[in-house]
Amino acid sequence: MTRQLLLLALLAAAPAVAWSAVDCAVEIHGTDQMTFDKAEITVPKACTSFTVTLAHPGQMPKNVMGHNWVLSTQADMQGVLDDGLKAGEAQDYVKPGDTRVLAHTRLIGGGETDSVTLDTRSLKAGTAYSFYCSFPFHSTLMKGTLALGS
Repeated sequence: MTRQLLLLALLAAAPAVAWSAVDCAVEIHGTDQMTFDKAEITVPKACTSFTVTLAHPGQMPKNVMGHNWVLSTQADMQGVLDDGLKAGEAQDYVKPGDTRVLAHTRLIGGGETDSVTLDTRSLKAGTAYSFYCSFPFHSTLMKGTLALGS
């Protein structure tokens, strides 16, 4: 009888464990064709931190077809891009210390990956966030939206 009660207890607990799992990470690919494979990212509200892993499955080097993943509000995007262009490749096309940048990876070339983890407490519901590649002119095609889930 004890074995049966233990089995019932385990079965009763299993759905709770399965439902409590929240994925607080995403992988996004930036390609040699100057595209991201995702246009939207939703951060679950239950996550206190969220990790974005950028992978570049292409073969071109970063000085030719480099990509990064930059997050800011939609309103700040153009200013971040303008200042990133001035910062140049040595700074991964992100102005050092730019407080408008909520998170960013380093600039990577083909075959490389990089990750960044952001504190989700910096995100506010209802705010329009954009992610993009700040390599010159890539953001025209390589951009998307990030939202805090409900």
